[in-house]
Amino acid sequence: MPKFEEGGKLSGFIDKETGISGDMEFKDSFRIDGKFKGKILSGSTLVIGETGVVNADVQVKTVTVNGRLKGSIIAKGMVEILSKGRVTGKIVCAKLIIEDGAFFQGSCQMDLNPLENKEKVENGKTYK
Repeated sequence: MPKFEEGGKLSGFIDKETGISGDMEFKDSFRIDGKFKGKILSGSTLVIGETGVVNADVQVKTVTVNGRLKGSIIAKGMVEILSKGRVTGKIVCAKLIIEDGAFFQGSCQMDLNPLENKEKVENGKTYK
């Protein structure tokens, strides 16, 4: 089970029967068990549950994937791909954890301060 930051709250939740497309920003932790397509921006934690399917450019503090994510991830902290997680795309993060059984196809750049580089992500491409 993914860990939320101490004292962290869950800002929102997308249920497995729900699909949303667009741009999303949230303050506290957010969980996706449904489908999301677009852009995600937050200074907190994103959790993609086992039934979650995300096609997005993601810029967050930390992300835990136990479902499917296609797109780019820029995480100031940790990216964690759990055993049932599937990630396809570019990852820029300070710490990467991939559990046994997880799938990752793409590239990874380890960066202690990825959000401070002021990279902009559009259509799966990263610009400085």
